[in-house]
Amino acid sequence: MDTSSSSSASAAAPSAVTFYDFLDRMRNPASLDLVRSIKSFIVSFSFNNANPENDGKRVQEFFTTMESAIKDHPLWANATIEDIESAMEGLEKYVMTKLFSRTFASTSEDVKIDQEISEKICLLQTFLRPEHLDIPTFLQNEASWLLAEKELQKINALKAPREKVLCIMNCCRIINNLLLNASISENVELGGADDFLPVLIYIIIKANPPQLHSNIKFIQLYRRQAMLVSEAAYYFTNLVSAKTFILDLNAKSLSMEETEFEKSMQAARLANKVTLIEESTTSNGIKTLGEQGHPERHDVTRIEASAMSNDRKSLEEQRGVGPSQRIYGNNTITSGELQTPKISGGGYGYPFMEAEASRLTTGDVEKLLSVYKDVVRKYTNLCRAVRHVSVPMTVAPIPHFEGNNSSFKQPATKTSASTDSKRGE
Repeated sequence: MDTSSSSSASAAAPSAVTFYDFLDRMRNPASLDLVRSIKSFIVSFSFNNANPENDGKRVQEFFTTMESAIKDHPLWANATIEDIESAMEGLEKYVMTKLFSRTFASTSEDVKIDQEISEKICLLQTFLRPEHLDIPTFLQNEASWLLAEKELQKINALKAPREKVLCIMNCCRIINNLLLNASISENVELGGADDFLPVLIYIIIKANPPQLHSNIKFIQLYRRQAMLVSEAAYYFTNLVSAKTFILDLNAKSLSMEETEFEKSMQAARLANKVTLIEESTTSNGIKTLGEQGHPERHDVTRIEASAMSNDRKSLEEQRGVGPSQRIYGNNTITSGELQTPKISGGGYGYPFMEAEASRLTTGDVEKLLSVYKDVVRKYTNLCRAVRHVSVPMTVAPIPHFEGNNSSFKQPATKTSASTDSKRGE
């Protein structure tokens, strides 16, 4: 673990230098021809309809053309191979950050697969255990797994292909170090794909990284092919295999009886439906989060709203003139379907709140029970609504240039997610 942390920290500084050095050179008046080429490509690319395969080819061809142009450019005269690679890394990050909204999850099919994987993982999380994937006890290190999960969960917060790859590599390095330490302490030979892949699959299921399929596809299409080699290629290939395994996972894929698997999946689906029903409950017209894009939740909401309306109408019918009316008096107003007590300055204004036990009659019992149920229902619905309030996230602006190289701007302060990822390079 220490080895992984130190290597990640040492790689963070070169990553920042690479990108900002590229931006500095683009501000040089001598780079005007390069700036125009970059701007022209971004504008022309943005106007075309999304076609992932063709888009990937276009971007790769542009990177190849720009690499030749940079090698022959006076600003990179006598530059080393490392200098050229640094410039290309900066170019890739700049271009793909600008084109991110146009290239990431650009088709409905990608969105559908992302949702399918995420929903299946949610079901598996309820019952899947390490032993179902034949992970030995000495590899079940919760601390290491948690670190690996956090690295993998960062992937969706980043826009540059290289930074997404670094998240994958950091996650996999933690797993690899776990295998190495376990092999030493247990005096067994570990480290092959048969030991590595099950742990990676389990960590993916525990982490459930958002839009896993789209992130993988984005890297495949837009990471420079010359850089997706060696260690990065090995870890990335394992991630692709793990995603495919999860998507196709059934009882035969696990050390688990088929009947037990089906029962567990069915129980998870039922529990998920219950959660959806609770989340879709509304109080006085307040919608809970997550209803958009889920028609079945709207159906559930309408059913529950109808049932609640009927309960309230029945309650109103029970609130005719009776023994309790002496306590209510005329101290009520109508709001929608429900009658809400006015709160006077001299007291609570709620039925029975100021009543004495000696004044209650047998006829008050039914009314008291109805009012109690109404209060509990209101309180429960209000709690559910409040529980789903969220705070919107602010996204930092990306670098941009307008007109010429003099306004080639570097980005605003990086988000914490981006900074964390670079520590893992």
